[in-house]
Amino acid sequence: MELIQLAVPVLLKGLWMTLTLTALSVAIGFNLGLGLAILRGSDNSWLSGFARYYSIVFRGTPLLVQIFLIYYGLGQIKFIHDTPAMWWVVSEGSRCAVLALALNTAAYTSEILRGGLVAVPAGLVEAAKACGMSRMTRFRRIEFPLAIRQALPAYGNEIVLMVKGTSLASTITVLEITGYAKRLMSQTFAIFEVFAIAGVLYLVLNLVLIGIMRLVERRLMRHTGSAPQIRSATMQQPI
Repeated sequence: MELIQLAVPVLLKGLWMTLTLTALSVAIGFNLGLGLAILRGSDNSWLSGFARYYSIVFRGTPLLVQIFLIYYGLGQIKFIHDTPAMWWVVSEGSRCAVLALALNTAAYTSEILRGGLVAVPAGLVEAAKACGMSRMTRFRRIEFPLAIRQALPAYGNEIVLMVKGTSLASTITVLEITGYAKRLMSQTFAIFEVFAIAGVLYLVLNLVLIGIMRLVERRLMRHTGSAPQIRSATMQQPI
């Protein structure tokens, strides 16, 4: 009980950093992934090829390796070191972690959103063209809303993976939940107990996120459940 009273307040300090890393990386990664998904459907072979190979590279290499390359490797490049804006990004552990997490999740997000865009019925797109909608209007009003409904379950899993991926930021001196757990471990030598408490915090956080994603999914897909109910009620009415 004493260990719990000692560990929980300390680990909660890292909760804010975990949430910050997740929110920033997901926000950046979603927009970048959406752009890559659009490029995958481009008629330009260079653009579609870039998006495809980007996805292959970042999905085919470990996130930990990507974090190390950004944190330890980019700062050694003279051009980046001499460019104030780039040096500001790679000169601090938390910013390097956000960059690595965002680039990594962008690759997975691009595949998820591409699958949603491919699932949009071609007839709806053709109808929108026949109505005279521009490409941007068609994408904003028809393609993207339908695609995000299809992609939301898989994207919810990606957000959960990002929450767990933030634990790797502790390897580059970022004090999030796992970082504080390592510090407590060295102070108390209670390895199992400290990391068990940290695991419970991650579990609770992910359960909350899963609940939120299910509520959003239920709201976006609420129209799909109404039709069968109306149909069954109509069939039960006497003729």
